[in-house]
Amino acid sequence: MPTLVNPKPKQLDDYREVIGEEAYQEIVELAKPLVGKRVLHLNATASGGGVAELLYTLVPLTNSVGLVADWAVMDGAPDFYQVTKTMHDSLQGAKIVWTDEMWDTWRRYNEITAKGIDVSNYDYIVVHDPQPAGVASYARDTQSSAGTRWFWRCHIDLTDASQEVWETIHPFVELYEGLVFTLEEYVKDGLRGSEVFISPPGIDPLSPKNVKLDNKARYKVLATAGIDPERPLIAQVSRFDPWKDPLGVIDVYREAKKQVPGLQLAMVANVASDAPDGWVFYEKTLRHAGEDPDIHFLTDPMGLGNDVEVSAIQTTADVVIQKSIREGFGLVVTEALWKARPMVAGNAGGIRMQVIDGETGYLATSNEDYVHRVLGLLGDQETACRMGDAGREHVRKNFLITRYLRDYLRMFNRFAR
Repeated sequence: MPTLVNPKPKQLDDYREVIGEEAYQEIVELAKPLVGKRVLHLNATASGGGVAELLYTLVPLTNSVGLVADWAVMDGAPDFYQVTKTMHDSLQGAKIVWTDEMWDTWRRYNEITAKGIDVSNYDYIVVHDPQPAGVASYARDTQSSAGTRWFWRCHIDLTDASQEVWETIHPFVELYEGLVFTLEEYVKDGLRGSEVFISPPGIDPLSPKNVKLDNKARYKVLATAGIDPERPLIAQVSRFDPWKDPLGVIDVYREAKKQVPGLQLAMVANVASDAPDGWVFYEKTLRHAGEDPDIHFLTDPMGLGNDVEVSAIQTTADVVIQKSIREGFGLVVTEALWKARPMVAGNAGGIRMQVIDGETGYLATSNEDYVHRVLGLLGDQETACRMGDAGREHVRKNFLITRYLRDYLRMFNRFAR
C-alpha cells in the first residue's frame, strides 16, 4: 500500500508579496470552483529528487486554497528501484538491454500500488513519472474509478527515449485523461485521446533553501565544509549521476584553477532513495577528485547537503555550474538564479528555458566552453552581477511554485464536473 507523506502546512497568503497581487488573485479565483475537490499526487520517493521537492510545497499550497490534497509514495523494494532507475535512463537516451523479468518487476509493483489506493476517494489523481505510470491501468482493472480524472506528469526529457521502453509504457500512458510535460518538445508523437498540458515546475521562494541566509549561518556551513570564504568558489548542486557529469565538473575546475590558483570547488548533493547506483557514482566521483584539498563534498555521509547547506553554497559561489547532459528541467538551476548567482549550464532540455544565453547566464556544450565562461565571469564582476539580477527576475516571473499551482488549478478546472 502506498505510504502517505504529510508535508508541513503552507499558506498562499504568505506568498502574496513575492508574486504580486494580480498573480495572487488569479490563483484565488481559479480555486473557487474546486473547493472541496480531492487530489492525490503519487510518485516513487519522498526525498532526494526534484519531484519530491515540488510536492512538499505544491500539496500544502493546494490545501491552502480549499482543495483536499494528499501525497502518497510507492512502497518499492531494491529490485523495483533498480528497474525504474534503468527505465529513467533509457527514456533519457541510454542504450540498455531490457528483459522480461525487468518488465514483470515494474508491472508487479504498479499493480500492488494500484490495489492499495481507494480511487473512489479522489476527484483527481496525478501520477508522476515512469515509475508508477502503470497504476492507472491496474486501478481501473480492480476498482470503480468513475468520476476520477487521471493525469500523468512526466518530468523527464523524452526526446531521445529508447523506442523499446517507450512503446512498452505507451499503452499505459494513453489511459490518462491529461498528460503534463515540461516542454512541448518532450511530447511524444502518437499520443491520442489524452489532453496535453505544458507546465514547467517552479521553486518555493520561501523554503529554507531559497530565503536569504544570514551571514552567521552561512559562515558556519563554510567552516564545517572547510571552504575559505575569502577565495573564489565555483559549485554544482546535483545528484551524483552520469547525466549531471560530476566528473566533468572536476575537469572544468582543474583547467580553470590553472589560471585562478586559489579556486575552490564545492559539490553538493543528496542521494535519492530511488537511485540505488547513486552511492556507486559518488565513490567514483571521490576517486576522480583524488586528494585535492580544494574540492569539497557536501553530501549525506557527512550529514551535509540539506537545505541550509545548499543555500550557503549557492549564495557564496562566485559562479554556479550545472553540467547536465540531459535535464528535464533543473530546479537547482532555478534556485541558483533566484539567488542572483551567475550561471554556466548545459545546453540541455529545460535548462534552456531558464538560462537565456548571454542574459541570465551562459549555456555550454563542452569542457572548453565551461572553462571559458567560468573564467570570464570570475574576471568580470559587472557582467556577473548583471546576469545574476536578470536571472532572479526571470525566475520571479516564470518559475515560482505559485505559478505551478496555478497551472494545476487550470488543468483541474478543465476536467471539473
